[in-house]
Amino acid sequence: MKKITLLLLSLWIISCSNSEINIDSLTEQERWNYRAENTEIIRDDFGIPHIYGKTDADAVFGMLYAQCEDDFNRVERNYIWAIGRLAEVEGEKALYSDLRANLYMTKEEAIKNYNKSPKWLQDLCIAFADGINFYLKNHPEVQPKLLTHFEPWMPMYFSEGSIGGDIERVSTRKMSDFYGIQNSSKQTAVHNGLIRLKDDEPRGSNGFAIAGEKTKSGKAMLLINPHTSFFFRGESHVVSEEGLDAYGATTWGQFFIYQGFNEKTGWMHTSTGTDIIDEFAETIVKNEKGLHYQYGEELRPVDSLKVKLNYKTNTGLSSKDFTMYRTHHGPITHAEGDKWIATALMWSPIKALKQSFTRTKKSNHQEFYEMMNIRTNSSNNTVYADADGTIAYYHGNFIPKRNEKFDYTKPVDGSNPETDWNGLHDLEDNIFVKNPPTNWIQNCNSTPFTSAAEFSPKKEDYPVYMSSYPENFRGMHAIPLLKEAENLTLDSLIDLAYDPYLPGAEKLIKGLFEAAKKSPVKSTEAKEAITLLKKWDFRVSVNSIEMTLAQFYINQYYKSGKIPRMTGGKRTSRLGRFEYMSVLSSPKERLEIFELSLQKLTADFSSWKTPWGEFNRYQRNDGKITQDFNDNKTSIPVGMASGTWGALASFGTRFGKDTKRQYGTSGNSFVAVVEFGDKVTAKTMLAGGQSGNPDSPHFDDQAQRYADGNFKDVAYYKEDVLKRAKKTYHPGKEK
Repeated sequence: MKKITLLLLSLWIISCSNSEINIDSLTEQERWNYRAENTEIIRDDFGIPHIYGKTDADAVFGMLYAQCEDDFNRVERNYIWAIGRLAEVEGEKALYSDLRANLYMTKEEAIKNYNKSPKWLQDLCIAFADGINFYLKNHPEVQPKLLTHFEPWMPMYFSEGSIGGDIERVSTRKMSDFYGIQNSSKQTAVHNGLIRLKDDEPRGSNGFAIAGEKTKSGKAMLLINPHTSFFFRGESHVVSEEGLDAYGATTWGQFFIYQGFNEKTGWMHTSTGTDIIDEFAETIVKNEKGLHYQYGEELRPVDSLKVKLNYKTNTGLSSKDFTMYRTHHGPITHAEGDKWIATALMWSPIKALKQSFTRTKKSNHQEFYEMMNIRTNSSNNTVYADADGTIAYYHGNFIPKRNEKFDYTKPVDGSNPETDWNGLHDLEDNIFVKNPPTNWIQNCNSTPFTSAAEFSPKKEDYPVYMSSYPENFRGMHAIPLLKEAENLTLDSLIDLAYDPYLPGAEKLIKGLFEAAKKSPVKSTEAKEAITLLKKWDFRVSVNSIEMTLAQFYINQYYKSGKIPRMTGGKRTSRLGRFEYMSVLSSPKERLEIFELSLQKLTADFSSWKTPWGEFNRYQRNDGKITQDFNDNKTSIPVGMASGTWGALASFGTRFGKDTKRQYGTSGNSFVAVVEFGDKVTAKTMLAGGQSGNPDSPHFDDQAQRYADGNFKDVAYYKEDVLKRAKKTYHPGKEK
């Protein structure tokens, strides 16, 4: 009977035009089937889903369905974290992550935001939930860890695109010290300094925009090179009959292409150094009417809200009750002495979702600029190129106006109205570059004041809080390459983006050479190793013994504890650490640490003459969020290095438990090179493969290509997609 009902519903849907069906009047299951009939998924030869829907909402429905096919584990994990229910899966240790989510938005507030959203955005949010729920209905073998039914208000928590986003910068440790007193007898601890930066996404990405004057075709090109945690973004192509036709990388569980391109425009995000988070020290006054905070001459009531949070234990779920506090500056996140600290950041989910989705449908720079004027892309810079030949760079986007007589790198006095944010800077006042005479723009998470060489914006023209990142080795590496580049093609842009030179290695090792001139080199091995290093061109490769020597040397330096943690009252920068190791430290210290590094290398690999690829590996064993690396399991040698060295093609690593080798965990994860013109062409690379399922042929079909830098051609136009189609189906009918 159930099958007959569904068949009749399908026939009815097919017989009706879109205009004849009021989708709001359908039941959830009727809506699922309606969306499924209007959505087609084509999987190409690399398993990349090309989703075609009649409407944007149909395309979003198919997009989320396809994401769940590829990696439901990560889709669910991102929402468990975002909505503040992680402790129900990971236990009490995650309780303050959940409290942090609630401090900025409770479930009830998320629902209110959803209800206030424009109808078109509500439709997308419903389609998001429907796509996941329809997947779960059709895949009963998939057992969610927690979320068995997704709701349309959930995207309000996860609206901007970055993995973790701004909220991850708010310290849960400090929050525990403050709110933990409600559940124990411990006293509130006092902490000084800035908000601790704590997230899983490495702070590094490269974006290059190239004008037609530097390309062989005369058309603009774009490098999209986010340095993120491996496997945290999938690749997809989303198309609708309402003008959506976007290709690129999507954070699992989001319904928009985060870094990518359409036929006319392309966008790449890099982490920004703009100050977007501030702390306000509130003066708390308790009286017979309750809790208040001083604001000018008045006392304002502190908003309080009770919340019960569940957490997993060995015997089942337990819970803790909290009273959350907020002022007009933001939620109270911790205390310093007798001051309660409110942490202000961008929290405007409706506008952020509008900006994130509509970004993907713009066809020229004027439209893109108007979209950027929404000003909720808070944690990112944007590197841009388009089919008209325009290249541009937006440094930040959400930038609060501040009174420059106050130092916002420290908590400011919340009782003084002069410290308040005074709205947002107009987009036209932000740091911006468009079509510079260099014919290129770069940002590698470095200063915007070298983004276009001598034609870059000038630091003195902007408030100090608009930029904090200094120059870094990747920026220093990119600029001369871009200056010299001519007649670029997609392949030569890839070569440029993978240039193996390491400016950090040159600085560090030349410091070792200087030490060897001034202090005796004790062991024969060290003398021989230094002789070998003197022949090195400071380029990384699988066969480079010199790269292994450099890595073990820097590892030993970090392990030694010799590098000053603070310089001039501030945390020592990466360039500052290299300056210490190569210039400021004593020659004797450098040589002693180099000797120790050789001993460690010999102990681990039986010889200090170990090629880089023997030590530096790629390994993906299963679909877990965090891999358990094992030297005895299959792995692939990789000839890339960490961005710490100034490697443009970044390969961040960590050791496994008891491993001698290091394994890739971050850096180049999704990479694309795009050329615009009458038609858009592109090549992409995805670490490992599209699927998180070890049984899928697309779990590791790009792994060796990743190690070799062998990009795949993008099938963007329907005729090209059909030529490479390996599977075509409607959601729910893939089997």
